[in-house]
Amino acid sequence: MTKIYTTEITSDTLPSDNPIHQRLFKAYVAAGEYIHGNVLEIGCGEGRGVALLSKKAESFTAVDKLDEALAKLRIKFPQAKFIAMNLPPLTGLPDNAFDCVVSFQVIEHIKNDRLFLQEIHRLLKPGGVALITTPNRKMSLTRNPWHVREYLADELTALAASVFSQVEMKGITGNEKVMAYYEQNRQAVRRITRWDILNLQHNLPAWMLRIPYELLNRLNRNNLQHTNEKLVTGITHADYVVTDQAENALDLFLAVRK
Repeated sequence: MTKIYTTEITSDTLPSDNPIHQRLFKAYVAAGEYIHGNVLEIGCGEGRGVALLSKKAESFTAVDKLDEALAKLRIKFPQAKFIAMNLPPLTGLPDNAFDCVVSFQVIEHIKNDRLFLQEIHRLLKPGGVALITTPNRKMSLTRNPWHVREYLADELTALAASVFSQVEMKGITGNEKVMAYYEQNRQAVRRITRWDILNLQHNLPAWMLRIPYELLNRLNRNNLQHTNEKLVTGITHADYVVTDQAENALDLFLAVRK
């Protein structure tokens, strides 16, 4: 079966991607206490968390632009509904339809981020909850050319508060094992970016950087695995924790209510 991933769409099977996969999967684990009723996932990708979310939901709907991935998910999860679309807006989905909306590692890709949040607000039932994760810009190691922007905790909190009446900002961070991997990654990225004396990563348009970013990112992850196989493959979602100190977390974990 063909897999659809780059270093941006992290693999759940490649050993070198394991620390990032586990970090992304932690959000689904953390979402468990919120999930109930009619659930919508925006940006489900290849379905990293579909099994976890759908078993807690009365009904489960997911949308993504990767129709090839959705075709496989329709077979694997026949009880769920999968819709291919580019967004925002979330065309064809009715107002006040969902008790929970989940969107992990998506908003950083959306040009009109406020419209994105407004659409989530429209889809939620009164009292419904939406969960959103995104990288914390403070902890990013280099420019990601796949992202339109990244946020600090107070920036995303302010944006969400302009749409939702209840906003709670948390974060996902790591234990000593995770932060050891983060530090090794930081040093490796620094060794690569020291050659960027013209600061091209910030001066070139994003589309020009995507191929070199992909090649160097994959090379770096492979090197980190070969250097410390036990650390890279030994990290699990349990090594990531939800924290109230969002400003220093690896990812922001936002809960909003209508």
